[in-house]
Amino acid sequence: MAKVLAVCISEEKGTPKHEVASVFARPDHGIEGDAHAGNWHRQVSLLGKESVDKVQRQIDFPLQHGAFAENILTEGLILYELPVGTRLRVGETLMEVTQIGKECHFGCAIRRATGDCVMPREGIFCKVLEEGNIKAGDSLTVVGQQ
Repeated sequence: MAKVLAVCISEEKGTPKHEVASVFARPDHGIEGDAHAGNWHRQVSLLGKESVDKVQRQIDFPLQHGAFAENILTEGLILYELPVGTRLRVGETLMEVTQIGKECHFGCAIRRATGDCVMPREGIFCKVLEEGNIKAGDSLTVVGQQ
């Protein structure tokens, strides 16, 4: 079963996020208190532990949850293989995948710290369809496609 390993936020864009106990996600907004929230297609970012582990094997210091600016760190589902339009139940929320990967901007704090940023290749972005709380340990389930 796929699950949420950590939930993270940041107050500024382009910086690593820090882990928090739980988050509340709202439609047409995203995660309350996160710099990337807003009425756009990339309200919430998700990254799989499987992707983080690829980078972790190449460096000699431990990566913290949120190191790649992901809001939600997951385990048990290869996120970047999901097609755009896939709907996910994440904790209490319902989200829809809107983008796979992204263009990485140069000078990124994450790339400077790790030497690589996996988010542009394997991170996914979602918009929130139904509000709710999300915390570590919550289930992550594919519920259909738009």
